[in-house]
Amino acid sequence: MAGTVFFSVSMSLDGFIAPESADELMGRQWMELQRWVFPQRFFRENLKLGGGGEEGRDNDILRETFERTGASVMGKRMFDAGEEAWPEEAPFHTPVFVVTHEKRDPWERPGGTTFHFVNDGIEAALDQARQAAGDRDIRIAGGGATILEYLNAGLIDEFSIALSPVLFGSGVRLFEGVDAARVALEPVRSESSPRVTHLTYAVRERRS
Repeated sequence: MAGTVFFSVSMSLDGFIAPESADELMGRQWMELQRWVFPQRFFRENLKLGGGGEEGRDNDILRETFERTGASVMGKRMFDAGEEAWPEEAPFHTPVFVVTHEKRDPWERPGGTTFHFVNDGIEAALDQARQAAGDRDIRIAGGGATILEYLNAGLIDEFSIALSPVLFGSGVRLFEGVDAARVALEPVRSESSPRVTHLTYAVRERRS
């Protein structure tokens, strides 16, 4: 049975998921946006940052998201930023399919992550991810433009937003250019923690 296609991102209260420039991805605003993630035990374990860390619902959500994911898809902009920022043992531990125009051999990393470069569009990348994921789910990892392409193409089943109490003012807005006439949302759950509010929606085709 094919898995669920989903995305899961942190978003500011004014709708942004990243700064405009890739050079600022590890800057102050991004760090504030992701502040809920860094103290969690699972995050520290996955990136091999040492023992300790917090446990609780935020930590459970990070772990559940990781465990349900059998393969990931991302755009070239996200890959380029991550290639410089990720540790040698990249944090996915599954196949990752990069939507790109660049022709490149698969790039295997320690710990089970292999990046595959797909040159013939988002649907081809998703098809390959489905085959690799088996009965687990497929995560559209980002960035914002890639997520939007999949959402507007009707290829997203579900998404979760970790709504952080920060304001960006500018940057990459998650739903900029969304085909609102096509996309309808069904609330699945809402959970709050001291740092963030987790919102999950099922995606339905809007009917006239």
